Amino acid sequence: MPSGSASDEDLSFKPPIEPRQPAPDFHLPDQTGRMVHLRDLLAPPHGRPPGRWVVLYFYPRDNTPGCTTEACGFRDRHADFDRLGAVVVGLSTDTEASHAKFAHKLALPFTLLADVDAQVAMAYGVWQQKTLYGKAFVGIVRTTFLIDPQGLVAHRWDRVKPQDHEAEVLAKLHELRA
Repeated sequence: MPSGSASDEDLSFKPPIEPRQPAPDFHLPDQTGRMVHLRDLLAPPHGRPPGRWVVLYFYPRDNTPGCTTEACGFRDRHADFDRLGAVVVGLSTDTEASHAKFAHKLALPFTLLADVDAQVAMAYGVWQQKTLYGKAFVGIVRTTFLIDPQGLVAHRWDRVKPQDHEAEVLAKLHELRA
């Protein structure tokens, strides 16, 4: 369902998934067309026990200022997340082709998922009514979930400010792994 479609008014919005709840699984294409499952992201990389943490960040649109800032922050600290056993995944309702261009342009070393019908955004409770310049519309509210290796939401950031958000996520990951 495209953002702003006529059927948006009929949606009943669910609240975001709370910490300590199971993270909804998904099966979505990434920027290369490969299908990605949450359970596969949580699985330990070959030869590395016990399992991975997943940083799942929902963002509104490729190639917009805030989304570019956020993606570049995660890109620049990618090695830090990797050292802590975490995989970063971005998700928006943009297409695989849009994600491929965005990832290439910014040299993003992580996965971008195409949730074109917003089903995963709805499952996580981040598909909400928003207002911009006095106009109401429906779309993704910038939200990040830190999912532990058992598939439970360990922490959630709501209405994320893109600048330095990756540092907040890294600090929480350090705290929870300690």
